[in-house]
Amino acid sequence: MLQSRALVIALILLLSTTFPEVQSKSLFEKDRRDLLAIPEAIVSYCYETVSKVSSKVSQFLLDTVQSPSVVAARQRFAKEAAKVNVLFEQLIEKIKYLWYSKILGY
Repeated sequence: MLQSRALVIALILLLSTTFPEVQSKSLFEKDRRDLLAIPEAIVSYCYETVSKVSSKVSQFLLDTVQSPSVVAARQRFAKEAAKVNVLFEQLIEKIKYLWYSKILGY
């Protein structure tokens, strides 16, 4: 019962605040193209919020994230995200080329 109350309080705190780390910026900026930046910022923010409410729940989250299955899934996701990131870079370059050559006439 105490754990569920702590989770409810953590969820309320999480939903009642904003995400300062994830601000809207242009996707054309180099530093915003990392596909893992937004999920990492959200997870970090959730962990910080939960750790302020309950140290036991935050330790459980930390143990869960460090489990072998989660680490393997995260590595697989990072590998696939790197592939998508390269394709996204190529798409942005093609869009820029079309914009400058066909639309603006440079």
